[in-house]
Amino acid sequence: MKHLIFLPGASGSTAFWEPLIAQLPAEYTTQVIAYPEFDHAPKHPDVYDFASLGNYVLAKIQQECIVIAQSMGGIFAVQAALQKKDLVKGLVLIATSGGIDLSPFHVQDWRNAYQSTFLQHPNWFVKTQVDYSLQLNQIQQPVLLLWGDCDPISPVAVGHYLKQQFHNSSLHIVQGGDHLFAAKAISETAEKVKDYLMCLEQKEV
Repeated sequence: MKHLIFLPGASGSTAFWEPLIAQLPAEYTTQVIAYPEFDHAPKHPDVYDFASLGNYVLAKIQQECIVIAQSMGGIFAVQAALQKKDLVKGLVLIATSGGIDLSPFHVQDWRNAYQSTFLQHPNWFVKTQVDYSLQLNQIQQPVLLLWGDCDPISPVAVGHYLKQQFHNSSLHIVQGGDHLFAAKAISETAEKVKDYLMCLEQKEV
C-alpha cells in the first residue's frame, strides 16, 4: 500500500500538494487528480456537473491507495471510501468543508468569495448539497483528520464531529492553522501524515 492519491479542494489546484509531497517518504508513489475545467485543466466530455466529476475522480482510483483530500475534495474521498472499499485503504481528510450538513457549526460562507476569485471555474462545488452524514459510520478504514484551529471555513468543531462519526479515526489540530494550513504548516502536516502511514504499515505486517 505505497500509493497516495491527492485530491485538491474547490480551487482544483494540483500545485497545492507539491510542498507536502516533497516531504513524504520517497518510496510512496503519488497521484494528484486534476479536476477538468479547474485550475487550467482541460475539459473532459464525460464531466459536466458535480456528480459526473465525482464519477471521474472515482474512475481514477485503480489500485490500492491512501486518499489524501483538501477541503471540498473530502467529498470525493468519502465517496471513494464507501464505493471502492477494496482499493481505498485509508483516508487523510484535511480541513474538510463539504459532504456533511455544516449549518450547526456556524461556518463562514466561502461561496461568494470563491466565485469572485475563480471566475472561470464551474460552479459545481458551490451548488452541491451532497450529504454523506448518515453513511460515515460505514467507513471502516483508518482516517486521519487534520484541522487548523483558526479556520473559519471548517472550524475545529467539524473535525471533532467527524471523529465521532468514523469508527477508526484520529484528530490532530494545527495551532494557528487556517483553511490552507497544509500548504503553510508543511512540516507539521507532513509529520502527521508520515506517522499515519507508518501506523498503517505496522498493521500490515
